[in-house]
Amino acid sequence: MIEIPQFLKELTNARSPSGYEFETQKVVDQYMANVVDEYRKDSIGNRFATLKINDQYPILMLSGHMDELGFAITYIDDKGFLSFDTIGGHDRSIIPGRRVRILTKNGDVLGITGKRAIHLLDDDEENKVQKIHELWIDIGVKSVEEAKNLVSIGDPVVYETPEITTINNTHNITGRAFDDKAGAYVVMQTLLHLTQEKNNLKCNVVAVASAQEEVGTRGAINAAYSCTPTVGIAVDVGHATDFPNCDNKRFSKVELGGGPIITRGANINPLIFDRIVECAKKENIPYQIEAETRPTGTDARSIQISRGGVPTGLISIPLRYMHTPVETVNLQDIENVIKLICTFARSLQPDDHFEF
Repeated sequence: MIEIPQFLKELTNARSPSGYEFETQKVVDQYMANVVDEYRKDSIGNRFATLKINDQYPILMLSGHMDELGFAITYIDDKGFLSFDTIGGHDRSIIPGRRVRILTKNGDVLGITGKRAIHLLDDDEENKVQKIHELWIDIGVKSVEEAKNLVSIGDPVVYETPEITTINNTHNITGRAFDDKAGAYVVMQTLLHLTQEKNNLKCNVVAVASAQEEVGTRGAINAAYSCTPTVGIAVDVGHATDFPNCDNKRFSKVELGGGPIITRGANINPLIFDRIVECAKKENIPYQIEAETRPTGTDARSIQISRGGVPTGLISIPLRYMHTPVETVNLQDIENVIKLICTFARSLQPDDHFEF
């Protein structure tokens, strides 16, 4: 039987739309606060777990974001139907017909995302994706007064999804918001591994579970500024492109279960990229390379340009069905990312500057 780590389970099952990361913060606090040299939080909601080796050694910052996509209530009409807007980048075609949970101060409220049934659409509407203002949430009430007794403007909303599970007892697992609970798990679990081998390290390590990545890598901006890292590694998810009919001339070829994705491009320090690849080869860790010609949509984009600039790398976990309620990753890929970052951390020396 394939076992899913309990820490990863709890992170993934926690609900944490950007700006409302409360449940995930509690999970990180529970697992990390009492087992590291220093643990702190900040005003944007980031969590910092630090392994201190020597004040003269470089600082390696690891960042994986703990927020996820969601919605927020924006209006309540006279009959108690709720209008909403998106938190983060949604595929609008999959929003209607879902059970959702509205996370209020008094507990969860069940809702249904609604739209006109296909039978009631005009011919020219059938093949169009509804805009957000054409959708609503139904909470079963009959008036605005009833609705306001249950929910408030600004309440966050998430899809109601089954708990994380293996797919037919394979190493592939599916659940909500592996983007990027899997990355937050990796950076924290890496730090826990490194606490067992302090004698092999010549760097200090700060693992950050960052907030608000889905709305502009906002948490990483603050985190990188306050950590003053010498080197940064962002851990996120990347598109597994091994599904039917994918054009690999347009999208880098990446397989689920094929190993960590090491990004190469303008957002990435080339010497950091080379070092990560060397580490993968040294430990016989399978890896895949993705070319990125723009600033990545990850914490790496913010870490790289913090203060006077930080030499930054990006390691991603292959993922299918990104930004849907059934995101899918491979447990062996996750473990190999942890192994790769541990090897990278052990490779750092006090005179490493990665200037070019």
